[in-house]
Amino acid sequence: MYISHLSLTDFRSYAQADLELSPGTTILVGSNGVGKTNVAEAMGYLATLSSHRVTSDSALLRFGTERALVRAQVVRGNQVTSLELEITRGKNNRVRINRAHPVRARDVLGIVKTVLFAPEDLALVKSDPSFRRRFLDDLLVILQPHQAATRSDYERVLRQRNALLKSARSAGKLTATHEATLDVWDQHLAQAGARVLRGRFDVLHALREPLASAYASLTDGSKIASAHYRSTVVGEVDEDGESSADTQEPNGLLDVSTQDLEERIRTALAAKRKQEVERGMTLVGPHRDELALELGGVPAKGYASHGETWSLALALRLASYQAMLDDDPTEGAGPILILDDVFAELDAERRARLAHVVTHAEQVLVTAAVDEDVPDELKGHVLRVTPGQIQPVSSASSAEAPAQGTGDEPA
Repeated sequence: MYISHLSLTDFRSYAQADLELSPGTTILVGSNGVGKTNVAEAMGYLATLSSHRVTSDSALLRFGTERALVRAQVVRGNQVTSLELEITRGKNNRVRINRAHPVRARDVLGIVKTVLFAPEDLALVKSDPSFRRRFLDDLLVILQPHQAATRSDYERVLRQRNALLKSARSAGKLTATHEATLDVWDQHLAQAGARVLRGRFDVLHALREPLASAYASLTDGSKIASAHYRSTVVGEVDEDGESSADTQEPNGLLDVSTQDLEERIRTALAAKRKQEVERGMTLVGPHRDELALELGGVPAKGYASHGETWSLALALRLASYQAMLDDDPTEGAGPILILDDVFAELDAERRARLAHVVTHAEQVLVTAAVDEDVPDELKGHVLRVTPGQIQPVSSASSAEAPAQGTGDEPA
């Protein structure tokens, strides 16, 4: 698939920007801070309803505005779909599909598929487990859009249960009312959590072989990349929320039913209730689990070199790309690849390897500070980005009109 037209209104630094795009490689070149990443971020947002840079949608609105619009035409084979996503401060986001009446924003999930590489991806390897959980859950929603509702349900129930546990801690004891209400929330948390776990196990199973293959393609192949799921439903969790070394292999859990997972969560919650009341928080469940990454059988976090960390982070994204292809092999259904300021962080060999791997995608968007950062294998249509303007670059540079773009401040 590919995006043929992208329009931004009051999104980040752009008061208005309109870009005509095409299959193949498009390169946005410009100094740091002029707004290249904003374009990549908007394309990624259409696919996931989240930003790879911030957790709050309010940061996506141009300063001083209350609403932003992201419009796109998406081409998948012979099908063209028009999208208009409205992001409003303090309100639920809405979307129009093919100019129909507005619907819930999450109804857009599955129409656009993107895989976005960015410097922030180093956190997938180096930072705390929440980044890796989000990686799994974001991919799960792309592969199974209905899981967005499950994810939302789990987060809502978790907030309610934690509020009750804090209330019990403040009271200094667990009253009969607390006990009865906790029993209800335990049931809801177990039901939603079991569906989240079931989805994560399926996603990780789809990732494991592509992850090893992608890492090998980016390196000399001397180390094998692997991923394992550590579950608080069966193992223990320490005071910092880190799961124990007991690894629950996805292959061993593929045949476990959602009902069985639900029972495991209820059992784990019952066993931890006293500790949870003492700490005022839920200590077991998908929100405390870990995706453990290894290189050659050694934990990547804390042991991988800088180059290995980059290669593993990129391999995770390439594996997710392959998982999407495997999930829907229909011609024209492959995801859009977005490489946001990635090549500047790689040595020449890794640049060449990554470029070779991604050239088969139908549409690739690359952002770079200077032309020299982009490998020759990915040379394509170049757009020059300056504050407030995105200008096509050609041999007759002044012959082409600039892409419409006005902005008030860089981002």
